[in-house]
Amino acid sequence: MSLNQEKYQALANLLEQLRSDATNTQLDATELRQRLASLHQFFQRQIVPLADVDSREQSYRTEISKQLRLLEIDVMFFQGARQASTVQARLQTICDRLTTLMQYCDAILQLQEPKDK
Repeated sequence: MSLNQEKYQALANLLEQLRSDATNTQLDATELRQRLASLHQFFQRQIVPLADVDSREQSYRTEISKQLRLLEIDVMFFQGARQASTVQARLQTICDRLTTLMQYCDAILQLQEPKDK
């Protein structure tokens, strides 16, 4: 596994862990914001500087960046939710967005796979 693949796999693992925790342990808004900040920091420090990307990988990387920003907005809406039904709806939106992000990571990993064989 190349260094780039390892970093995308690490990002996918972080996303999966956050989704699992958000679903199973009912994270509070503060914890969710802290975890998202760490995730965004990982993306900025580990993924953005990666070199040797083709146009499709760059497109996925751009989408990941956009989805992370939208996830921040989802967390703000979650934080402002007062009714239980709204809290659950916001949490589902967050989990859906995390799933989308994981799919982008998987797509990038599949793009890189043939190069190493």
